[in-house]
Amino acid sequence: MKILHIITSLAIGGAEKLMVDLLPRLQQRGCSVDLFVLDGHETPFMQELRKANINVIISAIGESVYNPRHILRLRRIIGSYDIVHSHNYSPQLFAAIASIEKKVILCTTEHSSSNRRRSLFWFRPIDKWMYQRYHKIICISDQTEENLRKHLRTNIPTIQTIYNGVDIQKYAQAYPSDEIQSKFLGKKVISMVAGFRAAKDHKTLIESMRYLPIDYHLLLVGTGITQEDCKDYVKQLKLGERVHFLGARIDIPNILKASTVKVISSHWEGFGLVSVEAMAAEIPVIASDVPGLSTIVGNAGILFPKGDAKSLAHEIQRACEDIRWRESLILRGKERAKQFDIETMTNNYYQLYLSFSKINK
Repeated sequence: MKILHIITSLAIGGAEKLMVDLLPRLQQRGCSVDLFVLDGHETPFMQELRKANINVIISAIGESVYNPRHILRLRRIIGSYDIVHSHNYSPQLFAAIASIEKKVILCTTEHSSSNRRRSLFWFRPIDKWMYQRYHKIICISDQTEENLRKHLRTNIPTIQTIYNGVDIQKYAQAYPSDEIQSKFLGKKVISMVAGFRAAKDHKTLIESMRYLPIDYHLLLVGTGITQEDCKDYVKQLKLGERVHFLGARIDIPNILKASTVKVISSHWEGFGLVSVEAMAAEIPVIASDVPGLSTIVGNAGILFPKGDAKSLAHEIQRACEDIRWRESLILRGKERAKQFDIETMTNNYYQLYLSFSKINK
């Protein structure tokens, strides 16, 4: 079974992390798996995939991920695969176009419960055409599936939900980062691991630092288009000594283990995989009360009103300083994380691919 996954880039993000976790496990089960990347800039995730012997095919470096030239490059190779599986919008659209008159099974994973194009009415016909090209549309949460059906305004039987998964033992057994522990000895460490993009609300978390004691420090892990704006915001609030930008990192389990609390501040979210990672790492999780995140976190963590920096600061301080409350959150989080085991997710995708073998192409 030859499978081609297509993704925008391998920067830090939930869809990108899925590639790192899923593709090697599919390969271990006997699948032949390649990954086609529109923006091939070198990243820690790309290095991890290469170490796992995943063939990464780079379409271009430094070229816009919306450049239609990617369609031509994709079309040259797409026919040599049994299954083509896309992630994120431009790969979804490009795969739908590139596969015209090609005998290939199309699958896609919808990673977000919302996006800006859904507010533009003229995008709906394009989306309907695109999604109808797919044999199966996977949503990463119930909320993601519900919102997609509302957007398309039609009952598409090819939609189903497969929850994301986490390597529980990897996070539970990780050692705290020596670098973080030594640098912030005796301090409270708040971490947020997320790409700097429209869906993420880094600014509310940054603002919350104004209302916290000076021994509280914030670590922001990731890169992206809103990073410079966030750095300017930190300067504006004069928080440069307490807010730290770590860039792209591969030692996420170790950073989480060295953190006092984990925050996921978002405008919208499809699943919020990092919340499960933090629960598995046995640290309290505080997340925006938005669709996707609220379902996954539930009562296993703390939900704060989206965009409310003062409420967030209050919850951070309580989770750091109220020992009984903190221990309760850790215990509930550990139990919640067990529901999202990576082997269950891998098996669900593998069984899906096996079911495609029955389709007469």
